[in-house]
Amino acid sequence: MLLRNRTPGLVSRLYETRIDAKFRLVTKFDLRRQDCIAGMSRLADESVELAVTSPPYNLGIRYSRYSDRQDRRSHLDWCGEWARQIRRLLKPDGSFFLNIGAAPSNPMLPHELVMTLRGLFVLQNTIHWIKSITIEEFCSHRPVAGQIVPTLQTGHRPVATNARSFGHFKPINSKRFLNDCHEYVFHFTKSGRVELKRMVLGVPYQDKSNIARWRHTRGDDVRCRGNTWFVPYETIQSREKERPHPATFPVQLAEWCIKLHGVSCVETMLDPFLGIGNSAVAAQRCGVKKFIGFEIDETYLMEAKRRIASERRAGRRI
Repeated sequence: MLLRNRTPGLVSRLYETRIDAKFRLVTKFDLRRQDCIAGMSRLADESVELAVTSPPYNLGIRYSRYSDRQDRRSHLDWCGEWARQIRRLLKPDGSFFLNIGAAPSNPMLPHELVMTLRGLFVLQNTIHWIKSITIEEFCSHRPVAGQIVPTLQTGHRPVATNARSFGHFKPINSKRFLNDCHEYVFHFTKSGRVELKRMVLGVPYQDKSNIARWRHTRGDDVRCRGNTWFVPYETIQSREKERPHPATFPVQLAEWCIKLHGVSCVETMLDPFLGIGNSAVAAQRCGVKKFIGFEIDETYLMEAKRRIASERRAGRRI
């Protein structure tokens, strides 16, 4: 009776949360030590609702069994090959989330990749994965209700009195370039019209007067999170033991991609560049029914399987 009186958006958000928290399914994993292009070519057309992946960036990262130094044209052509397979496998209402980073010496790579894929997909959303950020303690133009404004101020803009940093980043020792604290997550679809579960990742309004001011809120204290996602890496003591891969994204980043598309909408999820399996762990946490992953490095694949097994044991203790 209580749910019947709530708005459809909030009901959907509660439903997704219940799936995640109470009815977590045991995901069926199909993990293969195989080149992803060859492996995907054997899968049926339109058999995947969701793909979440992060391919090699061609930035000279030291992988165990892959050379990350190709000439630009060869790399983009190769990206086109695996992307065509993903398009063939993706259902008409499916989503493809592609995480890609850059470097000061190679800043155009993410944009060139998007241009390479524009004949295959529609770029529906561009998400900025914020790995580290520094925020001034008082930086809003208009003080929030109840906020104590410092005495020292110019006009009606509060003066920043303290700066706090959050997250982790790899520092750049340069007089020309800034520290690179973000990467892209490009959300591709076939049509550009795939509806998302935006409020599953929703956040409360800071200024509560907006709830009554904006008609679209329908009285709910939740708004779209937007396209800037602060998802820091977990602090670790030993990279070799805890994160034995040179280029990973946090499990939470993949979880948010799954939830944004809609957990209830995903029967099969794909990651053609599995690495140590963070996307697979995210699939397990969200209760995705089936997960397919490809990885050419046996060491990374074994670590992925270990992490999945560990996650399942932890899940049984919840």
